[in-house]
Amino acid sequence: MAHIHEKIDFTVDAFIVHKNKVLLRMHDKYHIWLAVGGHVELDEDPNEAIMREVKEEVGLDVVLWDCNKKFRGAHRNELEYKELIPPVGMNIHKVSGTHQHISMVFFATADTFDVTPEAPTDEWKWLTADELEHMEGLLPDIKLYAKLALDTLGE
Repeated sequence: MAHIHEKIDFTVDAFIVHKNKVLLRMHDKYHIWLAVGGHVELDEDPNEAIMREVKEEVGLDVVLWDCNKKFRGAHRNELEYKELIPPVGMNIHKVSGTHQHISMVFFATADTFDVTPEAPTDEWKWLTADELEHMEGLLPDIKLYAKLALDTLGE
């Protein structure tokens, strides 16, 4: 289910880092380089959604970067309470004249460069900071998040 509201949807994005490279994929509909991600489904929390989207789109198992580890000890009944790994950023942006996405941005690490794309025609690239800097047509927010992910999680 891609859209759960007629005007605003919640989405998730992951900037995945492995050995000083960050993964970007060419969006098949908009033809721009973006992070891996997609819509949060009705029965998911954002952490579940980003893990599912990463597995579906590029076949990777990742570890989400947890900038708030100090809060992980706060528990209640496990059936009623779950501490989530927070996004490193959030934004709202238009995707059409009448529709917007509220995007939760996560950083993650992978233990391999071996991507298994969802479709054989999918394009993706592992990029260094220098390659990001010289990449033409890269949206400023994508470049900023990708470089920050490399600064945060690079070796």
